[in-house]
Amino acid sequence: MVEELRQARLNGLFDADTLRMLEGALSVSDKQVADVMVPRAQMVWLPVDASLKHTMHVVTESGHSRFPVHGESEDEVLGMLLAKDLLRYFANGQHHFDLRQLLRPVSLIPESKRLNQLLKDFRINRSHLAVVVDEYGGVSGLVTIEDVLEEIVGEIDDELDAEDKPEVYIQPQPDGAWSVRALTPLEDFNEHFHTRLESEDVDTVGGLVTQELGHLPERGESIEIGGFTFEVAKADDRRLHLLRVRPCVL
Repeated sequence: MVEELRQARLNGLFDADTLRMLEGALSVSDKQVADVMVPRAQMVWLPVDASLKHTMHVVTESGHSRFPVHGESEDEVLGMLLAKDLLRYFANGQHHFDLRQLLRPVSLIPESKRLNQLLKDFRINRSHLAVVVDEYGGVSGLVTIEDVLEEIVGEIDDELDAEDKPEVYIQPQPDGAWSVRALTPLEDFNEHFHTRLESEDVDTVGGLVTQELGHLPERGESIEIGGFTFEVAKADDRRLHLLRVRPCVL
């Protein structure tokens, strides 16, 4: 099927962008949630006993609109907070903040769920986010409808990605690692980490990792370069998107 589509493209029946979307749509039925989810270490979520001040800080700093909420254990998912529900709290003039009162249901799905089935569930349930659990019931990540759609149409920029907003390529994570976008220029990485990574053939961190591995990286692969471990956090069959970086253990 893919070869027929590519031949149709060569015959001028549709353009390159259409071909990429058709290939993405076909690939969705072959991929699982684990291939596109945001790993647990990179999730932005809230404890159910979070104060209003902490909740507002997380919401405003992250720029997200939906936040999983956990109980005493991070594997105890209680529901989801929609940022817009905080407006209802202020509109009602309430004085006592209790996050439990703002929770909405959230779906728990296995890592093995197919993306085409997940997309159907999102549409039927009118939901945009699900928490991913492993075979033991522990939280392994989360997935949004945007993650699935990006497999079809490519990366989607939202209003927070406006051209006049400075690009953030490197962000610290709670566990001490760093989230590094694959498009991070090598010179920016070197300036941030005081390293001297360089290559005559590539200009970005993602390009360097791909070059060193010798193939298009897959999620979960890792490699040591220049005293740092680079783990692939997000990638598809077209390119590398996101890396987790930490200093090598001596």
